[in-house]
Amino acid sequence: MMAIDPAPNTSAAFYRTIWRWHFYAGLFVLPFILILSVTGAVYLFKPQIDRWEERAYQGLSLEGTVSPERQLEAALASNPDARFQYYRLPEEKGDAAMIQIGLPEGGQRDIFVSPQGKVLGAIEPGTRISDMVALIHGSLLLGTWGDRLVELAASWTIVLIFTGLYLWWPRPFRAAGALWPRLSLKGRPLLKDIHRVTGFWIAGLVLVMLASGLPWAGVWGGAFDWARTELGLIEGRQDWKIGAGTEHDAHDHHAAAEGAPQAAMPPGLPLSAFVVRAEAEKMAPPVLILPPHTPQRFGPPTGAVWTVKSETQNRPLARQISYDPSTGAEVGRSGFADKHVIDRVVSTGIAWHEGQLFGLANQLLGLATAIVLIALSLAGVLMWLKRRPHGKVGSPPSGGRVQSRRAIGAVTLLAVILPLFGASLLLLLIFDKATSALARRRS
Repeated sequence: MMAIDPAPNTSAAFYRTIWRWHFYAGLFVLPFILILSVTGAVYLFKPQIDRWEERAYQGLSLEGTVSPERQLEAALASNPDARFQYYRLPEEKGDAAMIQIGLPEGGQRDIFVSPQGKVLGAIEPGTRISDMVALIHGSLLLGTWGDRLVELAASWTIVLIFTGLYLWWPRPFRAAGALWPRLSLKGRPLLKDIHRVTGFWIAGLVLVMLASGLPWAGVWGGAFDWARTELGLIEGRQDWKIGAGTEHDAHDHHAAAEGAPQAAMPPGLPLSAFVVRAEAEKMAPPVLILPPHTPQRFGPPTGAVWTVKSETQNRPLARQISYDPSTGAEVGRSGFADKHVIDRVVSTGIAWHEGQLFGLANQLLGLATAIVLIALSLAGVLMWLKRRPHGKVGSPPSGGRVQSRRAIGAVTLLAVILPLFGASLLLLLIFDKATSALARRRS
Protein backbone atom coordinates (compact mmCIF):
# COMPACT_ATOMS: atom_id res chain seq x y z
CA MET A 1 0.00 0.00 0.00
CA MET A 2 1.88 3.00 -1.28
CA ALA A 3 1.04 6.06 0.76
CA ILE A 4 2.44 8.89 -1.37
CA ASP A 5 1.38 12.51 -1.31
CA PRO A 6 0.17 13.86 -4.65
CA ALA A 7 2.35 16.26 -6.58
CA PRO A 8 1.02 19.78 -7.17
CA ASN A 9 0.85 19.44 -10.95
CA THR A 10 -1.31 16.32 -10.74
CA SER A 11 -5.09 16.15 -10.52
CA ALA A 12 -5.35 15.91 -6.75
CA ALA A 13 -8.86 14.45 -6.78
CA PHE A 14 -7.96 11.69 -9.22
CA TYR A 15 -4.74 10.96 -7.36
CA ARG A 16 -6.60 10.61 -4.05
CA THR A 17 -9.10 8.27 -5.71
CA ILE A 18 -6.31 6.00 -6.98
CA TRP A 19 -4.59 6.12 -3.60
CA ARG A 20 -7.85 5.22 -1.84
CA TRP A 21 -8.45 2.21 -4.14
CA HIS A 22 -4.84 1.13 -3.68
CA PHE A 23 -5.23 1.35 0.09
CA TYR A 24 -8.43 -0.72 0.28
CA ALA A 25 -7.19 -3.24 -2.27
CA GLY A 26 -4.06 -3.68 -0.15
CA LEU A 27 -6.05 -4.24 3.05
CA PHE A 28 -8.21 -6.87 1.35
CA VAL A 29 -5.46 -8.87 -0.38
CA LEU A 30 -2.86 -8.73 2.41
CA PRO A 31 -3.81 -12.02 4.16
CA PHE A 32 -4.13 -13.78 0.80
CA ILE A 33 -0.76 -12.47 -0.37
CA LEU A 34 0.88 -13.84 2.76
CA ILE A 35 -0.76 -17.28 2.45
CA LEU A 36 -0.25 -17.62 -1.30
CA SER A 37 3.33 -16.34 -1.19
CA VAL A 38 4.35 -18.81 1.52
CA THR A 39 2.60 -21.83 -0.03
CA GLY A 40 3.72 -20.83 -3.53
CA ALA A 41 7.32 -20.53 -2.37
CA VAL A 42 7.16 -24.03 -0.90
CA TYR A 43 5.49 -25.49 -3.98
CA LEU A 44 8.26 -24.15 -6.23
CA PHE A 45 10.41 -26.94 -4.83
CA LYS A 46 7.89 -29.74 -5.45
CA PRO A 47 10.38 -32.01 -7.30
CA GLN A 48 12.88 -31.79 -4.44
CA ILE A 49 10.15 -32.25 -1.81
CA ASP A 50 8.72 -35.29 -3.59
CA ARG A 51 12.18 -36.83 -3.93
CA TRP A 52 12.81 -36.23 -0.22
CA GLU A 53 9.47 -37.82 0.68
CA GLU A 54 10.45 -40.91 -1.32
CA ARG A 55 13.97 -41.05 0.16
CA ALA A 56 13.37 -44.49 1.70
CA TYR A 57 12.88 -45.90 -1.80
CA GLN A 58 16.09 -44.54 -3.33
CA GLY A 59 19.73 -45.66 -3.47
CA LEU A 60 18.82 -49.37 -3.40
CA SER A 61 21.04 -52.27 -4.42
CA LEU A 62 20.80 -53.42 -8.04
CA GLU A 63 21.96 -56.96 -7.26
CA GLY A 64 19.31 -59.52 -8.19
CA THR A 65 17.26 -57.09 -10.28
CA VAL A 66 14.03 -58.58 -11.65
CA SER A 67 11.94 -57.59 -14.66
CA PRO A 68 9.28 -54.86 -14.55
CA GLU A 69 6.64 -57.62 -14.93
CA ARG A 70 7.81 -59.21 -11.70
CA GLN A 71 7.65 -55.83 -10.01
CA LEU A 72 4.10 -55.35 -11.31
CA GLU A 73 3.09 -58.84 -10.15
CA ALA A 74 4.38 -58.02 -6.66
CA ALA A 75 2.40 -54.77 -6.54
CA LEU A 76 -0.81 -56.48 -7.66
CA ALA A 77 -0.29 -59.42 -5.31
CA SER A 78 -0.10 -57.04 -2.36
CA ASN A 79 -3.48 -55.58 -3.32
CA PRO A 80 -5.88 -58.32 -4.55
CA ASP A 81 -8.30 -57.36 -7.35
CA ALA A 82 -6.38 -54.12 -7.98
CA ARG A 83 -6.01 -52.72 -11.52
CA PHE A 84 -2.71 -51.74 -13.11
CA GLN A 85 -2.87 -48.03 -13.95
CA TYR A 86 0.69 -47.01 -14.72
CA TYR A 87 4.36 -47.74 -14.12
CA ARG A 88 6.61 -44.80 -13.30
CA LEU A 89 10.13 -45.19 -14.61
CA PRO A 90 12.80 -45.01 -11.87
CA GLU A 91 14.42 -41.58 -12.08
CA GLU A 92 17.86 -42.76 -10.94
CA LYS A 93 19.57 -46.13 -10.87
CA GLY A 94 18.76 -47.77 -7.56
CA ASP A 95 15.35 -46.07 -7.26
CA ALA A 96 12.31 -48.23 -6.64
CA ALA A 97 9.73 -48.38 -9.39
CA MET A 98 6.45 -46.67 -8.56
CA ILE A 99 3.38 -48.54 -9.76
CA GLN A 100 -0.01 -46.93 -9.42
CA ILE A 101 -2.93 -49.31 -8.97
CA GLY A 102 -6.67 -48.74 -8.93
CA LEU A 103 -8.32 -50.20 -5.85
CA PRO A 104 -11.50 -52.28 -6.15
CA GLU A 105 -13.32 -50.00 -3.69
CA GLY A 106 -12.27 -46.94 -5.67
CA GLY A 107 -9.28 -44.65 -5.45
CA GLN A 108 -5.63 -45.24 -6.26
CA ARG A 109 -2.47 -46.21 -4.45
CA ASP A 110 1.18 -45.64 -5.37
CA ILE A 111 3.16 -48.82 -4.64
CA PHE A 112 6.96 -48.71 -4.42
CA VAL A 113 8.69 -51.92 -5.53
CA SER A 114 12.43 -52.54 -5.17
CA PRO A 115 14.65 -53.62 -8.11
CA GLN A 116 14.45 -57.12 -6.58
CA GLY A 117 10.62 -57.16 -6.77
CA LYS A 118 9.89 -56.51 -3.09
CA VAL A 119 7.06 -54.18 -2.09
CA LEU A 120 8.66 -51.50 0.11
CA GLY A 121 5.73 -49.24 0.90
CA ALA A 122 2.93 -47.12 -0.50
CA ILE A 123 1.73 -43.53 -0.65
CA GLU A 124 -1.90 -42.54 -1.12
CA PRO A 125 -2.20 -40.02 -3.99
CA GLY A 126 -3.21 -36.61 -2.70
CA THR A 127 -1.52 -37.04 0.69
CA ARG A 128 1.98 -35.89 -0.24
CA ILE A 129 3.38 -32.70 1.27
CA SER A 130 3.27 -30.99 -2.11
CA ASP A 131 -0.36 -32.05 -2.61
CA MET A 132 -1.41 -30.49 0.71
CA VAL A 133 0.53 -27.30 -0.01
CA ALA A 134 -1.12 -27.14 -3.44
CA LEU A 135 -4.55 -27.56 -1.89
CA ILE A 136 -3.98 -24.62 0.45
CA HIS A 137 -2.48 -22.53 -2.35
CA GLY A 138 -5.30 -23.25 -4.77
CA SER A 139 -8.39 -23.26 -2.57
CA LEU A 140 -7.41 -22.41 1.05
CA LEU A 141 -8.88 -25.83 2.01
CA LEU A 142 -12.34 -24.36 1.29
CA GLY A 143 -13.14 -26.13 -1.98
CA THR A 144 -14.93 -24.13 -4.65
CA TRP A 145 -15.48 -21.14 -2.36
CA GLY A 146 -11.78 -21.05 -1.59
CA ASP A 147 -10.93 -21.21 -5.27
CA ARG A 148 -13.17 -18.20 -5.90
CA LEU A 149 -11.60 -16.30 -3.00
CA VAL A 150 -8.10 -16.95 -4.34
CA GLU A 151 -9.15 -15.78 -7.81
CA LEU A 152 -10.79 -12.68 -6.34
CA ALA A 153 -7.66 -11.88 -4.34
CA ALA A 154 -5.47 -12.40 -7.42
CA SER A 155 -7.70 -10.07 -9.43
CA TRP A 156 -7.53 -7.34 -6.81
CA THR A 157 -3.76 -7.83 -6.52
CA ILE A 158 -3.49 -7.01 -10.22
CA VAL A 159 -5.48 -3.82 -9.51
CA LEU A 160 -3.18 -3.15 -6.55
CA ILE A 161 -0.14 -3.36 -8.81
CA PHE A 162 -1.55 -1.06 -11.50
CA THR A 163 -2.67 1.56 -8.97
CA GLY A 164 0.69 1.25 -7.23
CA LEU A 165 2.52 1.92 -10.49
CA TYR A 166 0.41 5.04 -11.02
CA LEU A 167 1.27 6.24 -7.52
CA TRP A 168 4.93 5.34 -8.02
CA TRP A 169 5.47 7.68 -10.98
CA PRO A 170 7.29 10.77 -9.61
CA ARG A 171 5.93 14.15 -10.63
CA PRO A 172 8.33 15.56 -11.86
CA PHE A 173 10.40 12.46 -12.59
CA ARG A 174 13.48 11.90 -10.42
CA ALA A 175 15.51 8.69 -10.46
CA ALA A 176 16.30 8.92 -6.72
CA GLY A 177 13.27 7.71 -4.84
CA ALA A 178 11.88 6.09 -7.98
CA LEU A 179 14.58 3.70 -9.20
CA TRP A 180 16.53 3.48 -5.95
CA PRO A 181 15.66 4.52 -2.39
CA ARG A 182 17.13 7.67 -0.87
CA LEU A 183 19.03 6.15 2.02
CA SER A 184 19.67 9.59 3.50
CA LEU A 185 16.03 9.67 4.61
CA LYS A 186 14.89 8.29 7.94
CA GLY A 187 11.72 6.86 9.44
CA ARG A 188 8.52 6.79 7.42
CA PRO A 189 9.95 8.71 4.39
CA LEU A 190 12.69 6.08 4.01
CA LEU A 191 10.16 3.27 4.41
CA LYS A 192 7.96 4.92 1.75
CA ASP A 193 10.92 5.13 -0.66
CA ILE A 194 11.81 1.48 -0.12
CA HIS A 195 8.17 0.47 -0.61
CA ARG A 196 7.69 2.37 -3.87
CA VAL A 197 11.08 1.43 -5.38
CA THR A 198 10.71 -2.24 -4.48
CA GLY A 199 7.14 -2.22 -5.77
CA PHE A 200 8.30 -0.88 -9.12
CA TRP A 201 11.05 -3.46 -9.62
CA ILE A 202 8.91 -6.41 -8.60
CA ALA A 203 5.69 -5.38 -10.37
CA GLY A 204 6.46 -7.15 -13.65
CA LEU A 205 7.39 -10.45 -11.98
CA VAL A 206 4.25 -10.44 -9.83
CA LEU A 207 2.02 -9.61 -12.81
CA VAL A 208 3.48 -12.53 -14.78
CA MET A 209 3.03 -14.81 -11.77
CA LEU A 210 -0.62 -13.77 -11.36
CA ALA A 211 -1.46 -13.90 -15.06
CA SER A 212 0.08 -17.36 -15.45
CA GLY A 213 -2.07 -18.64 -12.56
CA LEU A 214 -5.40 -17.41 -13.97
CA PRO A 215 -5.92 -20.41 -16.34
CA TRP A 216 -6.32 -22.58 -13.21
CA ALA A 217 -8.92 -20.31 -11.61
CA GLY A 218 -12.52 -21.51 -11.65
CA VAL A 219 -14.22 -18.48 -13.21
CA TRP A 220 -11.43 -17.12 -15.41
CA GLY A 221 -10.16 -20.57 -16.39
CA GLY A 222 -13.68 -21.78 -17.14
CA ALA A 223 -14.33 -18.78 -19.38
CA PHE A 224 -11.00 -19.28 -21.13
CA ASP A 225 -11.74 -22.98 -21.69
CA TRP A 226 -15.15 -22.08 -23.15
CA ALA A 227 -13.57 -19.52 -25.47
CA ARG A 228 -10.85 -21.87 -26.70
CA THR A 229 -13.28 -24.74 -27.42
CA GLU A 230 -16.81 -23.45 -28.02
CA LEU A 231 -15.62 -20.62 -30.26
CA GLY A 232 -13.54 -23.08 -32.24
CA LEU A 233 -10.24 -21.37 -31.48
CA ILE A 234 -8.45 -24.60 -30.55
CA GLU A 235 -9.21 -28.27 -31.11
CA GLY A 236 -8.62 -30.79 -28.35
CA ARG A 237 -8.80 -30.57 -24.60
CA GLN A 238 -6.46 -28.50 -22.49
CA ASP A 239 -3.94 -30.28 -20.26
CA TRP A 240 -4.28 -28.13 -17.15
CA LYS A 241 -6.77 -28.35 -14.30
CA ILE A 242 -9.42 -25.71 -13.63
CA GLY A 243 -10.81 -24.80 -10.23
CA ALA A 244 -10.44 -26.32 -6.79
CA GLY A 245 -8.85 -29.75 -6.48
CA THR A 246 -6.09 -31.70 -4.85
CA GLU A 247 -3.42 -30.85 -7.41
CA HIS A 248 -1.85 -27.50 -8.11
CA ASP A 249 -0.02 -28.66 -11.19
CA ALA A 250 -2.18 -29.12 -14.23
CA HIS A 251 -0.80 -32.51 -15.19
CA ASP A 252 -2.72 -35.46 -13.85
CA HIS A 253 -0.18 -37.59 -12.06
CA HIS A 254 -3.02 -39.87 -10.94
CA ALA A 255 -4.05 -40.56 -14.48
CA ALA A 256 -6.57 -43.40 -14.31
CA ALA A 257 -10.17 -42.87 -13.42
CA GLU A 258 -11.71 -44.72 -10.52
CA GLY A 259 -13.74 -47.78 -11.33
CA ALA A 260 -12.53 -48.07 -14.93
CA PRO A 261 -12.38 -51.65 -16.23
CA GLN A 262 -8.73 -52.55 -16.69
CA ALA A 263 -7.00 -55.90 -17.03
CA ALA A 264 -4.53 -56.70 -14.27
CA MET A 265 -1.95 -57.81 -16.84
CA PRO A 266 -2.62 -56.44 -20.35
CA PRO A 267 -2.20 -58.89 -23.28
CA GLY A 268 0.46 -58.54 -25.95
CA LEU A 269 4.10 -57.64 -25.37
CA PRO A 270 5.16 -57.51 -21.70
CA LEU A 271 5.61 -54.31 -19.70
CA SER A 272 9.41 -54.60 -19.95
CA ALA A 273 9.26 -54.11 -23.73
CA PHE A 274 7.78 -50.67 -23.24
CA VAL A 275 10.05 -49.86 -20.32
CA VAL A 276 13.01 -50.39 -22.68
CA ARG A 277 11.43 -48.05 -25.22
CA ALA A 278 10.74 -45.44 -22.56
CA GLU A 279 14.32 -45.55 -21.29
CA ALA A 280 15.64 -45.11 -24.83
CA GLU A 281 13.58 -41.91 -25.31
CA LYS A 282 15.43 -40.08 -22.49
CA MET A 283 12.32 -38.14 -21.51
CA ALA A 284 12.24 -35.59 -18.71
CA PRO A 285 10.98 -37.24 -15.49
CA PRO A 286 8.54 -38.27 -14.24
CA VAL A 287 7.97 -40.74 -17.08
CA LEU A 288 4.79 -42.84 -16.97
CA ILE A 289 4.06 -46.04 -18.90
CA LEU A 290 0.31 -46.57 -19.27
CA PRO A 291 -1.29 -49.82 -20.49
CA PRO A 292 -4.03 -49.85 -23.15
CA HIS A 293 -7.44 -48.29 -22.43
CA THR A 294 -6.28 -46.31 -19.40
CA PRO A 295 -8.68 -43.36 -18.88
CA GLN A 296 -7.16 -39.95 -18.20
CA ARG A 297 -8.69 -36.99 -16.46
CA PHE A 298 -7.20 -34.62 -19.04
CA GLY A 299 -7.62 -35.88 -22.59
CA PRO A 300 -9.14 -39.03 -24.10
CA PRO A 301 -8.34 -42.59 -22.95
CA THR A 302 -5.05 -44.01 -24.14
CA GLY A 303 -6.90 -46.36 -26.52
CA ALA A 304 -5.75 -49.81 -27.61
CA VAL A 305 -2.10 -48.79 -27.31
CA TRP A 306 0.64 -48.58 -24.73
CA THR A 307 1.49 -44.96 -23.94
CA VAL A 308 4.78 -43.54 -22.70
CA LYS A 309 4.53 -39.93 -21.54
CA SER A 310 6.68 -37.39 -19.76
CA GLU A 311 4.74 -35.45 -17.15
CA THR A 312 7.49 -33.00 -16.35
CA GLN A 313 6.37 -29.66 -14.94
CA ASN A 314 8.68 -28.06 -17.49
CA ARG A 315 5.92 -28.41 -20.06
CA PRO A 316 7.93 -27.48 -23.18
CA LEU A 317 9.84 -30.75 -22.58
CA ALA A 318 6.71 -32.93 -22.24
CA ARG A 319 6.21 -35.65 -24.87
CA GLN A 320 3.90 -38.60 -25.46
CA ILE A 321 4.45 -41.70 -27.61
CA SER A 322 2.04 -44.54 -28.39
CA TYR A 323 3.00 -48.13 -29.27
CA ASP A 324 1.16 -51.07 -30.75
CA PRO A 325 0.67 -53.59 -27.90
CA SER A 326 1.34 -56.65 -30.10
CA THR A 327 4.34 -55.52 -32.14
CA GLY A 328 5.74 -52.65 -30.08
CA ALA A 329 5.82 -50.48 -33.19
CA GLU A 330 5.43 -46.73 -32.66
CA VAL A 331 1.98 -45.59 -33.82
CA GLY A 332 1.90 -41.99 -32.62
CA ARG A 333 4.02 -39.22 -31.17
CA SER A 334 3.17 -35.73 -29.91
CA GLY A 335 5.03 -32.98 -28.12
CA PHE A 336 4.94 -29.35 -27.14
CA ALA A 337 5.47 -28.15 -30.72
CA ASP A 338 2.27 -29.92 -31.80
CA LYS A 339 0.07 -27.80 -29.52
CA HIS A 340 -1.73 -24.65 -30.60
CA VAL A 341 0.26 -21.48 -29.98
CA ILE A 342 -2.25 -20.35 -27.32
CA ASP A 343 -1.81 -23.59 -25.39
CA ARG A 344 1.97 -23.30 -25.76
CA VAL A 345 1.90 -19.80 -24.27
CA VAL A 346 -0.32 -20.91 -21.38
CA SER A 347 1.78 -24.02 -20.72
CA THR A 348 4.99 -21.98 -20.73
CA GLY A 349 3.42 -19.57 -18.24
CA ILE A 350 2.38 -22.47 -16.01
CA ALA A 351 5.91 -23.89 -16.10
CA TRP A 352 7.22 -20.45 -15.08
CA HIS A 353 4.58 -20.17 -12.33
CA GLU A 354 5.61 -23.53 -10.90
CA GLY A 355 9.31 -22.64 -11.04
CA GLN A 356 10.22 -25.37 -13.52
CA LEU A 357 10.79 -23.55 -16.82
CA PHE A 358 14.55 -23.14 -16.44
CA GLY A 359 15.50 -25.20 -13.43
CA LEU A 360 16.93 -23.98 -10.14
CA ALA A 361 17.29 -20.39 -11.37
CA ASN A 362 13.51 -20.28 -11.99
CA GLN A 363 12.86 -21.66 -8.52
CA LEU A 364 15.15 -19.12 -6.87
CA LEU A 365 13.65 -16.24 -8.85
CA GLY A 366 10.16 -17.33 -7.81
CA LEU A 367 11.30 -17.65 -4.19
CA ALA A 368 12.83 -14.16 -4.27
CA THR A 369 9.60 -12.77 -5.76
CA ALA A 370 7.54 -14.33 -2.97
CA ILE A 371 9.86 -13.08 -0.21
CA VAL A 372 10.00 -9.53 -1.60
CA LEU A 373 6.21 -9.50 -2.07
CA ILE A 374 5.74 -10.45 1.58
CA ALA A 375 8.20 -7.76 2.68
CA LEU A 376 6.50 -5.19 0.44
CA SER A 377 3.09 -6.01 1.92
CA LEU A 378 4.35 -5.80 5.50
CA ALA A 379 6.07 -2.48 4.75
CA GLY A 380 2.76 -1.13 3.45
CA VAL A 381 1.03 -2.16 6.66
CA LEU A 382 3.78 -0.57 8.75
CA MET A 383 3.44 2.73 6.85
CA TRP A 384 -0.30 2.67 7.41
CA LEU A 385 0.07 2.01 11.14
CA LYS A 386 2.57 4.86 11.44
CA ARG A 387 0.32 7.48 9.83
CA ARG A 388 -3.23 6.48 10.82
CA PRO A 389 -4.91 8.41 13.64
CA HIS A 390 -5.44 6.49 16.85
CA GLY A 391 -8.67 4.52 16.83
CA LYS A 392 -9.43 5.22 13.15
CA VAL A 393 -8.94 3.32 9.91
CA GLY A 394 -6.94 6.18 8.46
CA SER A 395 -7.96 5.58 4.86
CA PRO A 396 -6.93 8.18 2.27
CA PRO A 397 -9.54 10.92 1.68
CA SER A 398 -12.06 10.41 -1.09
CA GLY A 399 -11.24 12.08 -4.38
CA GLY A 400 -14.91 12.42 -5.31
CA ARG A 401 -16.46 11.13 -8.51
CA VAL A 402 -13.95 10.12 -11.16
CA GLN A 403 -14.64 12.05 -14.37
CA SER A 404 -11.70 10.83 -16.47
CA ARG A 405 -12.88 8.81 -19.46
CA ARG A 406 -9.48 7.19 -19.64
CA ALA A 407 -9.74 6.00 -16.01
CA ILE A 408 -13.30 4.75 -16.47
CA GLY A 409 -12.23 2.92 -19.63
CA ALA A 410 -9.29 1.29 -17.81
CA VAL A 411 -11.52 0.13 -14.94
CA THR A 412 -14.12 -1.21 -17.39
CA LEU A 413 -11.44 -3.12 -19.30
CA LEU A 414 -10.11 -4.66 -16.08
CA ALA A 415 -13.66 -5.59 -15.04
CA VAL A 416 -14.17 -7.43 -18.35
CA ILE A 417 -10.79 -9.19 -18.25
CA LEU A 418 -11.17 -10.09 -14.55
CA PRO A 419 -14.84 -11.08 -14.04
CA LEU A 420 -14.66 -11.52 -10.27
CA PHE A 421 -13.04 -8.10 -9.90
CA GLY A 422 -15.83 -6.62 -12.01
CA ALA A 423 -18.56 -8.30 -9.95
CA SER A 424 -17.00 -7.32 -6.63
CA LEU A 425 -16.46 -3.74 -7.85
CA LEU A 426 -20.13 -3.47 -8.81
CA LEU A 427 -21.15 -4.67 -5.36
CA LEU A 428 -18.79 -2.18 -3.73
CA LEU A 429 -20.21 0.69 -5.78
CA ILE A 430 -23.77 -0.31 -4.84
CA PHE A 431 -22.78 -0.52 -1.18
CA ASP A 432 -21.02 2.86 -1.37
CA LYS A 433 -24.10 4.48 -2.95
CA ALA A 434 -26.38 2.98 -0.31
CA THR A 435 -24.23 4.05 2.64
CA SER A 436 -23.81 7.57 1.19
CA ALA A 437 -27.58 7.91 0.75
CA LEU A 438 -28.16 6.68 4.29
CA ALA A 439 -25.63 9.17 5.64
CA ARG A 440 -27.38 12.04 3.82
CA ARG A 441 -30.76 11.05 5.26
CA ARG A 442 -29.39 11.03 8.80
CA SER A 443 -27.74 14.43 8.41
